Amino acid sequence: MKLITQKPDTFGALASTLCLVHCLATPLLFIAHTCAEHGCASAPSWWKSLDYVFLCISFIAVYRSTQTTSKKIMKPLLWLSWTTLFLAIINEQFEFIYLPELFTYIPALALVALHIYNLNYCQCKSDNCCANG
Repeated sequence: MKLITQKPDTFGALASTLCLVHCLATPLLFIAHTCAEHGCASAPSWWKSLDYVFLCISFIAVYRSTQTTSKKIMKPLLWLSWTTLFLAIINEQFEFIYLPELFTYIPALALVALHIYNLNYCQCKSDNCCANG
C-alpha cells in the first residue's frame, strides 16, 4: 500500500505493463492450451476477471498520480486513457460494437507511457505545488 501512496506512477506503470502483458498473453495461452484440451472453448472466468483487477489497480494509480502531478495536462490525459481502457474492456466483455484487439492495447500503452512521463517530468518538488496545479 505504501507504493501506491508514495510512488503512484511507478505502481501505475507496473500495473499497466502487467495489464498489457495479460492482454497480449491471453490469445496465445488459451489458443494453445484450451484448444488442445477442450476444443477452443473460451478463457476461464478467473483469467477474464484479471481485467477488472487491473482496472481497479490502475484506477487507484491514476487517482493518486493525478493528486501529485505538477502538470495540469497530465490529469485529463491519465483519466482519458483509463476511461478508454475501461470502455474497451467492457466492450470486449459485452461486445457492443466490434473493435479490433489493438484498440485495447493503445490505452494500456498510453497509461504506461503517461505514468513513466509523469514520474520523470511532472513530480512536485514541494508540498504546495500540487495543491495549486
